[in-house]
Amino acid sequence: MKQSPDLTRAQERMKPGVITQCGFLGNEKRNLIDILIEDDAEVQRLNTTHKKIAHRMKELRDKGLAGLGMFEKVEDNFEVKVESARGALPSPFDEQVMIGKQNTVVKNLKLGREVFYTDLNIHMIEHHGFYQGKGSLFRIEPAELVEVLEVKRNIEKPLPDYYPQG
Repeated sequence: MKQSPDLTRAQERMKPGVITQCGFLGNEKRNLIDILIEDDAEVQRLNTTHKKIAHRMKELRDKGLAGLGMFEKVEDNFEVKVESARGALPSPFDEQVMIGKQNTVVKNLKLGREVFYTDLNIHMIEHHGFYQGKGSLFRIEPAELVEVLEVKRNIEKPLPDYYPQG
């Protein structure tokens, strides 16, 4: 699929040193549209949606806020720690959208695994279906999020909630 001018501009903002020191693309050489299409196919294969994944990320983050930077027991089998830093970062997809610097660690005690994510991760997953490029410092595999966060899956095959602009 051909990449739109908007996605090309977003990809330029994702390069190291533009918004963050390490950038968002890792060692990817592919166009952003190809990364989005691959991750969207994986989310569909997992029988869920980007919005459900982001909703679960927010839900656990919000429950963990009570811990004030310490791990908080959440539900039966999670511990969540939320830490905030000063400032905000622009979304690489839209520089006008500023996202606070909040980091969340979720430990799944049943699985003995944990994931780390930021509020910017949540925003990019929810609104753009973007999990960052392979090799990126903050890349989170959709399957890992679904498993560790115990994201509910659809009974029937979902329609994608993200349609790349071509």
